[in-house]
Parts: sequence; structure tokens; C-alpha cells
Amino acid sequence: MASDGVPGIVALVASGDQVHVATAGALSIGGAPVARDSMFRIASVTKLVTGAATLALVGEGLFSLDEPVDRLVPELADRRVLRRMDAPLDDTVRAERAITARDLLTFTFGFGISAAMFTAERPWPILEAERGLHLHTFGPPDPAHQPAGDAWIEALGSLPLLAQPGETWLYNTGASVLGVLIARAAGAPLSEVLASRLFEPLGMRDTAMWASDVDRLATAYVATGDGLEVWDPALSGAWSRPPNFEDGAAGLVSTVDDLLSFARMLRRDGDGVIAPALVDAMTTNQLRDSQAATESAPILLGRGWGFCQSVITQGPRTGAFGWDGGLGTTWLVDPARDLTVIVMTQRLFSSPDPPQVHVDLQTAAYGALVGSDA
Repeated sequence: MASDGVPGIVALVASGDQVHVATAGALSIGGAPVARDSMFRIASVTKLVTGAATLALVGEGLFSLDEPVDRLVPELADRRVLRRMDAPLDDTVRAERAITARDLLTFTFGFGISAAMFTAERPWPILEAERGLHLHTFGPPDPAHQPAGDAWIEALGSLPLLAQPGETWLYNTGASVLGVLIARAAGAPLSEVLASRLFEPLGMRDTAMWASDVDRLATAYVATGDGLEVWDPALSGAWSRPPNFEDGAAGLVSTVDDLLSFARMLRRDGDGVIAPALVDAMTTNQLRDSQAATESAPILLGRGWGFCQSVITQGPRTGAFGWDGGLGTTWLVDPARDLTVIVMTQRLFSSPDPPQVHVDLQTAAYGALVGSDA
């Protein structure tokens, strides 16, 4: 923790009926100690929850995986697609087909983060346009300043796609669009859909779009050259009140025990919440090699993508699934070894890879398994 500058941490390791939880540090520098029920912004681990809720609604027959989203999200009908991802916004061709829910779940609907957009010599026009609309789909979430749901999707629909639907994996935005899609399908705000389909049946009492008990919410920090600086305060920050935009990609706060309940649901073939066949699809690689082997997806090295989460496809941990939240959380489930590892901190990642403390805890958990070679 000291070497990584992590003010506080909650770590959970579960195998079978054994659950071990350790806490250390403080909710804020100089503040109250971290406890097992402390709440953290889980950022992109939200994507898994949104994906699961999407599959629950598919199971209810509210829409299907392969129907066009046009009925529920007409803002994304009749798309134009950039000739090149760095092209001017008016240099487009017509989309070859409609976007589907499956495209959104697999992050192949044609819009999202490409690593190349941040290393280009000149800013891509699409990047500047997205920033001008305050969508916050190409960077950290900002629920206090993102437009509300209908305005958000209308603004997104004003932009061309970066790639043809189904062509390539582009990170993040698919889950935000899913949040709009399932809210409209269910006729209720996303927060209510998540609560009724997942949180209530699974006993996830502390998972929500904002922290009603801010005394248990950690202050978020970002590392700078001068040390850690507050990025989002607990008592008055963006997650201390209901957001403008309920972001299905990165909006939730949660606790380790709630995230364990979610993991166990997936391990139990959906536990009556999601159909077993859909759980299997969510937790296995859904990408073709051509969709993943692009400059857009270097963070998928050694991994594929199921529905709203990564799946390890190479090495001794093959078959494990999960994802990381860039505001400080990692979530990993290895069904072959009956292992779940959840690490929650309040320090933003400095790169796409989590701080070393997350890696070390996962390695230690694997090392504790008898005969493990992972």
C-alpha cells in the first residue's frame, strides 16, 4: 500500500464456502478507518452489472440480443460511419447494418475508446466533438456534468460511428448505451431496473448510483507528481447525490460483499436471475480474432471479451473472467479453481493496468490454492 500510495483497501478472497476479508488504511487521508462495509466507486466494474441486467431483460422477452436497437433507441438508427477513425466528421459512409444489443454487450457497435486516439499527432475530430458534448465516454465518468439520459443519447446520436457495427472492439460506450436501452425497455430509470432485477434478489443492499450513507464512502484520490490529490470528495462529491446521468458503464458504488453476491450469482448459473445459457455467453469469449486484433484493443492482450467483461484466453488462468474499475477496483472470478478475488481502493489507476497491490493480492490468492500453477 505504501509503495502504491493507496490510502485504504478492502480485499476479499473466496473459495467454496470460505470467505476471507482484510481491511487496512483509511477512507480518506487522516480520516476514519476502512471497514468491511465501506463503499467505493467501482467505475468500470459497473459494466458487468449493466450487462447482467440486460440479459435479465432479454430473459423477460422485452427485447432480443439480435434485433436492431432502433425500436428502443431510435437515436442510433440509420448510422453514418467515418471512413477512417481520424477522419473529419463529415467524411462518412452509410452503416452496413443496424446496431444490436449483442453489439453493445460485446463493445462492437462501432463507437468507443480506441487507444490510437490518445497517441495521434493531431486530436481526432471525433474526440474533440465528444468532449464538446460532455458525454464523458472517452475518459473517466463525470455523473454531475454528463447530460441526463435522453439528452445524452441524443448527443451521441449526433456523432458518426468510428467503425461499422460488428467490425471491431471499441471500449466503454456500449455499456453506457445499454443503460439507456434497458431503462427504456423496462419503462423505469436504470437505477430502478438494476435494483429490481439484481440488487434486491441478490441482497446487494449497498450498490447504487450514489451513496446514501456518505460516511461509509471513501474519498477518491489521483496520483500526481506531488503525491495524492483529492479527485472526488466523499461528503460533497459527484457520488454523494443522485447523478444527472445514470451511467451503465461506470456509475455505481458498491462493497466487497455485494460484489461477492454478484459473483456467486454468475457461478450459480444465474441463480434464477439470468438464464444459464445467457450466463454462459456472458462469461465466455464472444469476439472473433478480427474484432480483437486491432490497435483499438491493446488492453485485451491475452484476453477476449464476453458480455461487458473480459475473459482470459491464454495462460494458466484461462477461463477466468472479470474486469477492473479505473477508480480503484478489481474483480476476478476463476470458475475452474473456484476462486473469487475482489480488491477495492480509492486511488485512480495511473495506467490501464491496476496498481501493483491489486496484482499482488491476486497472485497471493492463487498461490494459496493447493497445487495452483497460476
